[in-house]
Amino acid sequence: MAKKAAASKKDKALMTTEHLSRFTEYDIHLFREGKHYALYDKLGCHKMEHNGAKGYYFAVWAPNAQYVAVVGDFNEWNKSSHAMHPRWDGSGIWEVFVPEAQQGHLYKYWIESRYHGYRMEKSDPYAFRWETPPNTASVVWDLDYAWNDHAWMEKRKETAGRPQPYLVYEMHIGSWKRVPEDGLRSLSYRELKEQLPPYLTEMGYTHVEFMPVMEHPFYGSWGYQVTGYFAPSSRYGSPQEFMELIEALHQTGIGVILDWVPSHFPADGFGLVYFDGTHLYEHADKRKGYHPDWQSMIFNYGRNEVKSFLISNALFWLDKYHADGLRVDAVASMLYLDYSRKHDEWLPNKYGGRENLEAMAFLREFNIACYSQHTGIQTIAEESTAWPMVSRPTYIGGLGFGMKWMMGWMHDTLDYFHLDPVFRQFHQNQIAFSIHYAFHENFMLPLSHDEVVYGKGPLIDKMPGDEWQKFANLRALYGYMYAHPGAKLLFMGGEFAQTREWNHDSSLDWHLLELPLHRQMKHWVATLNHLSKNEPALYELMFEPSGFEWIDLHDAANSVISFLRRGSTNADDVVVIVCNFTPIVRENYRIGLPYGGQWQEVLNSDGIEFGGSGIGNNEALHAEEIDVQGRQFSVSIQLPPLGVIYLKRA
Repeated sequence: MAKKAAASKKDKALMTTEHLSRFTEYDIHLFREGKHYALYDKLGCHKMEHNGAKGYYFAVWAPNAQYVAVVGDFNEWNKSSHAMHPRWDGSGIWEVFVPEAQQGHLYKYWIESRYHGYRMEKSDPYAFRWETPPNTASVVWDLDYAWNDHAWMEKRKETAGRPQPYLVYEMHIGSWKRVPEDGLRSLSYRELKEQLPPYLTEMGYTHVEFMPVMEHPFYGSWGYQVTGYFAPSSRYGSPQEFMELIEALHQTGIGVILDWVPSHFPADGFGLVYFDGTHLYEHADKRKGYHPDWQSMIFNYGRNEVKSFLISNALFWLDKYHADGLRVDAVASMLYLDYSRKHDEWLPNKYGGRENLEAMAFLREFNIACYSQHTGIQTIAEESTAWPMVSRPTYIGGLGFGMKWMMGWMHDTLDYFHLDPVFRQFHQNQIAFSIHYAFHENFMLPLSHDEVVYGKGPLIDKMPGDEWQKFANLRALYGYMYAHPGAKLLFMGGEFAQTREWNHDSSLDWHLLELPLHRQMKHWVATLNHLSKNEPALYELMFEPSGFEWIDLHDAANSVISFLRRGSTNADDVVVIVCNFTPIVRENYRIGLPYGGQWQEVLNSDGIEFGGSGIGNNEALHAEEIDVQGRQFSVSIQLPPLGVIYLKRA
């Protein structure tokens, strides 16, 4: 009898004809077409008044469920108290209004599938807040916030499309700093609000890139195994406290880029996987729906409702959190059907190829939506192959990203600097090769977290030689990097030569700044940042071949390269860069210059203030009419050991 009564209650819930009015017919049409880009205003949990009562409205997409209920603190997690009602239109959306629900209550959805007897409590895919891991419940929460970053947002609109420097500090929130007095816990969003903006301002960065802040159950995934796509991690505070952090960064002139992970999601039972007893968000066939590298699930980009979910999520962070950019993780794994798979572990596309046509279409649609709805933002692809036109407009066949990580430059450059300088003369092409393709895309040069984990060691340990030479090499690497065309990204700790491999369970080694060489390295990176912001030649044409000219790339015997960067505002605005990648001082080294007159050294990685030996060109340099390297004018300079110098007309 008890079972019969329970079934009768379910039938009554399913036959209910009274529906809430949060969705319009047009909403449902857009959702089905994959064109609803604001689902975060519709699905999930939202405060509302219904029939004179105040409470919360819940809506979830579960088209293959036969019974859905919302369970939580407000009903003692009773699966029969608040049965949800399926919409009459066949959209698969279930709704209910709960007057007893209050902000802060925990909740989940109880889902009984039509298939296989599947029953499971699921967290809300659209929840704005989650319990602090390892707990997994969703939290009833509002995103009300009075933003005070209007000046930043207006300036972002006004400067959209204009050349501007991108000097990015990549960081992992949980391990930037820890609090020794409180069990070495991570800083909260509010503590970061006080400490991070002044640090980035001092260092001269234009942007900070947060590794994924979206809620993730396993801290050791660094945020790349996301379950709460619409919620910043509660490990560090509330959604509003994360907004405060972004607002404080904006108020000090720092843009915010968020890592975004549409490539895969974890197989935790409370999450998206097998959501309503079917493969709703992921492909059913493991050859398309399972990622062998990360043991995670791959989104079904061809399903319209899934496209709406993902693009809504991207726009959510740009809208509700005022993010200035999204760095899209693992794009290569999305584009290739055979990515990291053996020959019999993947399915070709309809033309027999390995390109994922559905992912291509999704990425184009994502980029069009982001740029059309939010002026002045950037989307950045972490794409590690030679896929063409990643950062070219969709209307000419590109994927539509604003920038792409220059992984080839990173690998070649680190391999080159790892060499003992005596062997570098045989690898001159390795350090110069990146210019051959530097303008095929809008590139960002990354020295990211991936280069200092999994036994790779810190950047300083990749440099050869004794302690002085290691630091000189690293300064030279940074000096060359900042002179190279493209935007720049450096992972936290690299700015002061962290000596341990990055560990997400501990703080950076800030005590190293008590040592002169580390303190001087930090000063060098800050100086590079500030100069790069103030010299138009170093950023105005960073994506254009007209902004770069080789002076000499053929002096392999001395392991010296020289080139110039040029601005667009003033054609005569030129910075000349000369790099000596050996510990040998080059006296009376003559290089060709584009103009005569007086020149001066404006930056030298071997400066005493940076920990160098102080060899350089302190006096004004007069360019003579002596033809060198095919140029009418030239100057004789002193090249410091393992040094990079920047010259500019006086």
